[in-house]
Amino acid sequence: MLFDIIKTIPQYIIPKHALTYFAGFMADVHTPHIKNHLIRRFIRNYHVNMNEALEENPENYPCFNDFFIRNLKPGCRPIASADIVSPVDGQISEMGKIHHGALLQAKNRHYEVSDLLASDESLSKPFINGHFITLYLSPKDYHRVHMPIQGALNQMIHIPGKLFSVQPSTARVIPQLFARNERLVLFFNTKAGLMAVVMVGATIVGSIGTTWHGDIIRAKNKQIIDYTQNKTKPIQLQQGAELGYFKLGSTVILLFEKDIPIQWSKNIQTGRSIQLGQALAQIQP
Repeated sequence: MLFDIIKTIPQYIIPKHALTYFAGFMADVHTPHIKNHLIRRFIRNYHVNMNEALEENPENYPCFNDFFIRNLKPGCRPIASADIVSPVDGQISEMGKIHHGALLQAKNRHYEVSDLLASDESLSKPFINGHFITLYLSPKDYHRVHMPIQGALNQMIHIPGKLFSVQPSTARVIPQLFARNERLVLFFNTKAGLMAVVMVGATIVGSIGTTWHGDIIRAKNKQIIDYTQNKTKPIQLQQGAELGYFKLGSTVILLFEKDIPIQWSKNIQTGRSIQLGQALAQIQP
């Protein structure tokens, strides 16, 4: 724990927003020798498996951002026969019940679902005593986010905030980390009831985006878009369909309503790695 504290101290000192804007600027540079150097160094340092990428040649990406949110080859991540599947490649940080409205962040650290979602009570209250799972995306992981279950978009909320790192060591030290950082909250109506997909920003995450909106432009105030009032065709996504992306790594948190009998798959345990499409849970009859 002492090592985690020492490692986290710089998080309170470094100008995280300035560093993030600079990283975002560099990640969007199209100059060949600069972007190729950044991409190849990243592949080498994080042992990225380019054999899975739809475009295997690093030099064919226009910029680092395009490489980072690279598409996978078709069939590379088959969707399991399960009611709920993993939306990402990553590691299971925490999971379980939302006891009396509190989610487990790390050992002896909790935060409130109402603080995380920063939404109207009618949207946050259903999750009290529901289920959650937190998935950490490391730099080497595939960074597009997909639907864990078929659903129709209800509301999207962008919440400005801090940009602390979200790596496990930071989560063990900084109180209410996920409820303090910038995040995008997406509410979907599904056969498992209301589901929230929370995409948490972090240091040097240039931007968060969705397939229907594109990059979310950072603002000082909370932004709410209510899709239930949308007079155009509703946004409905099938299980496994892409819903968004991170331009540099972060965390995804899934929340499910109380009274929904979710049975986690046997191999789903804290600390384990998981891939997009892998079975997460079944909904008991």
